[in-house]
Amino acid sequence: MLLPPVIGTAIPVVKTLSECASYSHTIEPYLPQLYSLPEQIWTHITDPVALRNVYVATNPVISGLAFSIALFPIFLVVSEVNRNWSQVDRVWSILPTLYHIHYAVWGRMSGLNTDKVDKILLFSLLWTTRLTYNYWRRGGYQIGSEDYRWNLIKGWIGTPAFFVLNVLFTSSIQSVLLFAVTTPTYLMLLSSRLEPNFTPLQLTLSRALIPLIGLEWLADGQQWAFHEAKATYQKTAKVPQGYTRAQLERGFNTTGMFKYSRHPNFAAEQSIWVLLYVIGALVTGEWFNWTAFGMLQYLGVFAGSTPLTEWISAGKYPEYKIYQKRVGKFLPWPFGKGWNEKEMEVLGPKVAEEARKEKAKKGQ
Repeated sequence: MLLPPVIGTAIPVVKTLSECASYSHTIEPYLPQLYSLPEQIWTHITDPVALRNVYVATNPVISGLAFSIALFPIFLVVSEVNRNWSQVDRVWSILPTLYHIHYAVWGRMSGLNTDKVDKILLFSLLWTTRLTYNYWRRGGYQIGSEDYRWNLIKGWIGTPAFFVLNVLFTSSIQSVLLFAVTTPTYLMLLSSRLEPNFTPLQLTLSRALIPLIGLEWLADGQQWAFHEAKATYQKTAKVPQGYTRAQLERGFNTTGMFKYSRHPNFAAEQSIWVLLYVIGALVTGEWFNWTAFGMLQYLGVFAGSTPLTEWISAGKYPEYKIYQKRVGKFLPWPFGKGWNEKEMEVLGPKVAEEARKEKAKKGQ
């Protein structure tokens, strides 16, 4: 029989770093708190001091998980009422950092050393700043803004099945995912009882998270500049400085980092959360531990959404299929022909013309 931890003990006593990564030791005994937490909050809803005590007495993973689950009905109702399924998208850049703040605050309130968590929180704040700014710049927070892919999927599978998808994934699993991906930070918090600071290698890797954000920022800027130039060209027929007519008429970006990777921002984003998992594994010495669930979920989102995005692009832009063959999806291909602008200035119009003829035949 699984016994709950002693009342008031929100995290276990750990004697080795390896124990910090043990699910059966650091998570499983606290699962009963997940069931009792709503009642405790409701009972003390008008008493701030009691709520503070409930917060400190609850394992931080359990309270974080409970919050992510509590968001599910909110996302579901708002999305269905507004017929807009990008509700989780609007907080995607914010929730992971809220969970990192949660670990830092909980650790301080519990008297733990939070040096490791604070360093991860610094990265997370920068990550949120970059992603939130880019989402805002692209109009993501405008009323009615929605990821165009949701309606495409709805058209394929029908309204009833799309509602099931919203219940089982869009409004639910995605919320839990944004919590789960931060759980390596819990391992760092636990390990602080034994080793309060990162080793030199761990510190170096934690700092490497920031250059990865820099790569995302650079890729975002290059993508934004290209589409701004493309819009200007379509409006004025004048080619902005730094681009060629062929590049702009092609329709998709093949300049800068996008000459070597079809999705350099996606590559950096996935690398960030893999690296966070690696840091947690190094801290505990356990390379395969339960926090991999969040990281693998996160990678799974890209594994599912990127092919859909590329299928849409290949249907819109005739040269995109050539781009797929010559340029790596995430990482540059060290071997192969690569992307040659001069060659494509000659080949591109031919490919576009063939596509137009093929489309005309299908229309007859």
